[in-house]
Amino acid sequence: ICHPHPQHGGSKDNKVVFTLARSCRQAGLVSLRFNFRGVGKSRGGYDGGRGELADALAVADWAHAQARAAQAVVWAGFSFGAAIALRAAAERPGPGLITVALPAEYFTDAIPLPECPWLAIYGDADEVIDADGARERLARIKAGPELVTLEQAGHFFHGRLSELGQVIAPRLEKWCGL
Repeated sequence: ICHPHPQHGGSKDNKVVFTLARSCRQAGLVSLRFNFRGVGKSRGGYDGGRGELADALAVADWAHAQARAAQAVVWAGFSFGAAIALRAAAERPGPGLITVALPAEYFTDAIPLPECPWLAIYGDADEVIDADGARERLARIKAGPELVTLEQAGHFFHGRLSELGQVIAPRLEKWCGL
């Protein structure tokens, strides 16, 4: 599960990231939150998304080694982390992808398309990103994501985290056959 922008206080301890992890666990999956380079006790520094993608892929490799089996990865992320999760899923698809408040403007060219089911969740009162523009751009993608909008929810889903989890859980169960 990929966290929001490191240069704006994003970390694995973000409440939306925690909600994603809890939803995974409640669906019977193992969840893994981690800090990108330069966040918390992680070494390195912000790398404009390139290094952060490498971090996500390295964490997935580490998790596979720990499990001693080729486990499928459901990628998930919030805001900047959603952009990283999307890139990771396009490179290494799994049973599904969850992006919460994906800032589509991070992609100046074509948005990468994962070869897996994709759930994209937005709040219609997002005060940080252009959620309307992002939803419009994603809606134009043939075989794009399932778009879900939570009414009167802002970027950080204050007071709406349990509802966010209720949107996520059934998709995880379906994708993973739980």
